[in-house]
Amino acid sequence: MSVDVRDLAERPVIIGGGIAGLMTALHLAPEPVLLLSRSALGADASSTWAQGGLAASLGEDDEPALHLADTLAAGDGLCDVEAARRIVYAAPAAMEDLARLGVRFDRKPAGALRLGLEAAHSRRRIVHAGGDGSGREVMRALVAAVRLTPTVEVVEGIEARRLAVEDGRITGVLANCSTGPVFLATGRVVLATGGIGGLFHDTTNPLGSCGQGLALAARAGAVLADLEFIQFHPTALDGPGRPMPLISEAVRGEGAVIVDETGRRILDGLPGAELAPRDIVARAVWRHLANGHRVFLDVRDKPGATFAQQFPTIASACGKAGIDPARGLIPIRPAQHYHMGGVAVNLAGRTSVPGLWACGEVASTGLHGANRLASNSLTEAVVCARWVAESLTGTPARRTKPAIASDCPSPDPTTVRPLLSRALGVLRDGEALKAAARTLLPLAERKDAASDPAAVGLMIAIAALLRHENRGAHFRTDFPHHAAVARRSQITLDAAIAVARELASSPTLESVP
Repeated sequence: MSVDVRDLAERPVIIGGGIAGLMTALHLAPEPVLLLSRSALGADASSTWAQGGLAASLGEDDEPALHLADTLAAGDGLCDVEAARRIVYAAPAAMEDLARLGVRFDRKPAGALRLGLEAAHSRRRIVHAGGDGSGREVMRALVAAVRLTPTVEVVEGIEARRLAVEDGRITGVLANCSTGPVFLATGRVVLATGGIGGLFHDTTNPLGSCGQGLALAARAGAVLADLEFIQFHPTALDGPGRPMPLISEAVRGEGAVIVDETGRRILDGLPGAELAPRDIVARAVWRHLANGHRVFLDVRDKPGATFAQQFPTIASACGKAGIDPARGLIPIRPAQHYHMGGVAVNLAGRTSVPGLWACGEVASTGLHGANRLASNSLTEAVVCARWVAESLTGTPARRTKPAIASDCPSPDPTTVRPLLSRALGVLRDGEALKAAARTLLPLAERKDAASDPAAVGLMIAIAALLRHENRGAHFRTDFPHHAAVARRSQITLDAAIAVARELASSPTLESVP
């Protein structure tokens, strides 16, 4: 047991060192802020791994209204239209902010931005940096900017384990570091912890990203939204390594095609073909694999000889797997890639718990709806970080009292990973979801390393069970139709536990309220 004796002087605390956390910290300057990172900045952030880039309407043939239309179409009727409008209209200025911070965007010889095309975009509007290393380049610039900002204190090697709440308000962060447990007394906390890839066997995300921010918010009593919507990227490099190397959608934007072992294009006849929305392509690939075929990405014709130059990160991953894309096919399969759901927030990033904000993948603004439009995620993080910072600055600091910090085990998803991979994959059904919920319930109620991953998995499973339809990335084989009315979902941990207990006591229960 220990007490943190350091006086935070009412500073806000940002949990997470990816793009969302770093941008929020920079926008808060010159207000002092404490930023917590589990490891060295950028070392295990999903942001660093991002290949595709950032979507913004910067082309001469483009405008925010077209970007908005594409976003709403991909979201399959579930986007918050006003949230989407505000974010995509703010995107071009956000790219200028990044350039001023030193991000080296890819440009044509004359200096204009080199814009890429990705699935479900009607225009070339993907801003890249370093070819397929966009996330790495953005993180390089932001980490450098944060290191040079004296009002941002970075604490690395520290992991938030619980949020303290009194009278319904945030009063601090309980964390573990190399010297043991600490308590950080603060009335303002920003979650910027990333996604849930570590909950799945097949994922393109760091395995350490296992929904920690969702667990922190849920155990503090926050409302979460749209948890059932998990995006599976259709083109992950199919091999033994985990996490799986991503093969960016930009490769298909440059003309690559998806074929099976016979050389037949498996998406022939599908509207949009290789550039159809991700959920549609992922299901087509998944079903073809389930029917006993192998599936590949063929880049030999397009992009062809320029592949390695355009996509050096992907070319390197292929080389390590013994594949020469110039001569052979790249084996692929769908893998968990992004979580559209998250902590329910407004556009200022405020959650349902006073004193708690969320930004980036851990948050659910309503931009993505049921199926994220490619490269909208980094854009959302950059745009919303400014609004979160403005909201924090406009919220009076509240002095809170230090408290005793107790040790809490670091989350370990190993136990729940096989279960969630089976029940919450590309295709789902009610019986598997019910079985998962019954198994996850006792794990979530324990106080060990599996409890937080199990709690997150339980909330996702219950949200998926309650959605009796096919919409976007959520596909129920027992309800393969659209509901007449699109509705966003909301859930709390207490509500999920209540439903799971009802299921546990009624094994034949056909539906739940």
